Amino acid sequence: MGIHDVLSYTNGTFFSTIVLDEANSDPDGKFISYNVTIEMPAKVISDGLWRNTSNGALPFKATMPVLQLQVITIFLITQFFHTVLKRLGIPYFVSQMMAGFVLGPSLKIEALMPFKRMLFPYGSEDVLTLISGLGYAVFLFLNAVQMDFSMITRTGRKAWTIALFSLLIPTIIGLSMCYTFMECLKKAIGEFDGGKLPVTVISHSGCSFPVIASLLSDLEILNSELGRLALSSALVMDVISLVVTGLGTAVMSSLRTDSHDHELGKGPKLAFYTSLKFIGFFTLVVVLGRPAMRWIVRITPEGRPVKKIYTYMVMLMALAAGLLGAFSNQTVLGGMLLFGLLVPEGPPLGSELVKQFELFNTWFLLPIFVTCCAMKVDISVHINCTLILVVATIIVVVHLLKMLITIGVCRYCQMPKTDGFCLALLLSCKGVVDFCNGVFLFDSMLMSKETVSMMAISVLVLGSIARIGVKALYNPSRKYAGYQKRNILNLKPNSELRMVACIHKRNHIQTIKTALDISCPTTTNPLVVHVLHLLELVGRSSPIFISHHGREGVDSGYTYSEDIIVTFDLFEHDNAGTASVSTYTAISPLRFMHDDICYLALDKLASIILLPFHVRWSEDGSIESADDNIRALNTKVLERAPCSAGILVNRASSNSNVCMKQIAMIFLGGPDDREALCLAKRTIKDCANKLVVYHLVSREIESNWDMMLDQEVLKSVNGHYGSVENVSCEEITIVDPSQTVAFLSEIANQHDFFIVGRRNGIKTPQTTALENWTEFPELGVIGDLLASSDTKTKASILVVQQQQMPKS
Repeated sequence: MGIHDVLSYTNGTFFSTIVLDEANSDPDGKFISYNVTIEMPAKVISDGLWRNTSNGALPFKATMPVLQLQVITIFLITQFFHTVLKRLGIPYFVSQMMAGFVLGPSLKIEALMPFKRMLFPYGSEDVLTLISGLGYAVFLFLNAVQMDFSMITRTGRKAWTIALFSLLIPTIIGLSMCYTFMECLKKAIGEFDGGKLPVTVISHSGCSFPVIASLLSDLEILNSELGRLALSSALVMDVISLVVTGLGTAVMSSLRTDSHDHELGKGPKLAFYTSLKFIGFFTLVVVLGRPAMRWIVRITPEGRPVKKIYTYMVMLMALAAGLLGAFSNQTVLGGMLLFGLLVPEGPPLGSELVKQFELFNTWFLLPIFVTCCAMKVDISVHINCTLILVVATIIVVVHLLKMLITIGVCRYCQMPKTDGFCLALLLSCKGVVDFCNGVFLFDSMLMSKETVSMMAISVLVLGSIARIGVKALYNPSRKYAGYQKRNILNLKPNSELRMVACIHKRNHIQTIKTALDISCPTTTNPLVVHVLHLLELVGRSSPIFISHHGREGVDSGYTYSEDIIVTFDLFEHDNAGTASVSTYTAISPLRFMHDDICYLALDKLASIILLPFHVRWSEDGSIESADDNIRALNTKVLERAPCSAGILVNRASSNSNVCMKQIAMIFLGGPDDREALCLAKRTIKDCANKLVVYHLVSREIESNWDMMLDQEVLKSVNGHYGSVENVSCEEITIVDPSQTVAFLSEIANQHDFFIVGRRNGIKTPQTTALENWTEFPELGVIGDLLASSDTKTKASILVVQQQQMPKS
């Protein structure tokens, strides 16, 4: 028990007395037996404050109040540690383990012992561990549900090479060290520890996919190149480890049974028999489970959630798979984990399971379970110096080999040194799953107290170093900092315009198509568009990026983005020879979507990114709906875009298909307005379009370099190089900002499409007093006025921001 350091005592809990049974306890301290006295029937609920204390009114006389106090105490201590440690960048699971060390035998303060005995009387931990243990089983099941198992078949050579070499080589060398010096180790540290050291090698040579996925999510690099490579490598390593461990467990359990029964000759036969049972268990779960869940997905209407009765059925099947795994010499957790891998990830089934069970399990039951596991570990136990040296050497050698091999493969693949080192840190990270597995091995008597305490410390150290190190060294947004000018203003004459157009919802399709139409692609100025359909990642851990070029995405079974593919295939057909369109689907968490957008723009050398506005208007001009998630995404893209960016506001009805003829450009000056004017000039390539450039000037004119650049750009539309029939330029003098509002209200209904610059941070007399009234800062002052509900217009608005160059 650890925290009960006296032979017998009487406490005020539902146990009357607790007496150490020395006769049935192991002399080496592997297990300790107690004789306890309890009143039957045991009380579950306290009789209340006003009942007689001798009749069971004390809260510690009933099991439910004790359980509630244990949970409250665990969460209070955990939050206390997390409040302090989170400022240092240390992960949350460390705080959960620290709470277990405080409540368990690790913290030996005599004054606290009576309170520990009162709060955790003998046997009460079993109730708490049983409840939270079920939560841990569901946690593993849900993590398996979110794994995209098909990703193994789509993983590239780089991930496979890193996974195989960094898993196999450290394991082989570590096991060779153990078995080579086994006799010396047994003499130095004893039979128990010396014979079980290979378990330490195997547990540290692999990595856990849920731990890596959680770390990448916390660091917000799940969608980065490094994050995708780490996920792929971790999945391969985890699956290989699961298969090898499953077979190894079956064989070792058979050999252990033979040794116990002293029946020679049955060991190999029994090992073969249990291996067949494992294969049969695996086959049975796959053959029965997968078709049943596919049937549930098939009968669920598209776009509708799975009925709750089916989610409950799947959970019962998962528990049944766990029991079947127990009959096959596996653990219940292994059975549920295997079944979770078979669940179709994502909507409708995988996402519904995650939605129903993740919150309660991940944020309530799992922290309690981690703390309960930490309460079994005594990190203050006296450890043999030789044992410390041996175990520490094994752990260091295994992880050092893994890191060197990972860095070496990354250098061979011409990855940057920093990225290779960060990937090595990620694959060496340990977390909740690794710690709990170590405690399970301790419960199975495959690890001693000393070894499991050292393993717990190694998990704390490796998990913290990986998180702090990667956060300090890797910044995925640095690659988006543009040192080349990627904007429309700096495009060479008669060059193609490359765009990335983003779509979230069906009503965005026509809006984006209209913006592409007014860009007027021609043979001398072709248009290259990369349309990106963005979907929220639900019910899976791994983000997905699908290219529909040549319709591979549809042919391979994906049904994403069908409407978008058809619409823009028609657009490309209607503009044959002048426009080229590629469509993609990105499925990722909302807070990481900007990485997909920026990376695609960087990879395709785009000059501008088109983003739909987050507000949708109804027929009468009132706001119908607003999506704050889209707004937050637009803001992140504006901050990190590797090229120019534009937010497209559609004030027209979603059902209308207005042919844009009257186009207006509001020009005040500055880099954003110059960029917007260059885009506006493309519209006049279609003679049916008419462009009016309104140049708003102030009486307070101060000549500067920016103004000289503005005048140079305006020369192309004010007749300096000769008049053009479908272009006109009007200069409007603005005395005070109220005239700006009145002017915009006057022309709002005279045009079908407005192009304006965002002009973020630029102060001019025409708009200074209006900045405090801006509702949507991402649109700038002029764009916000045009998009306001007070402005009566059906025109669409494109707000342009020029590429933000890094400051020197």
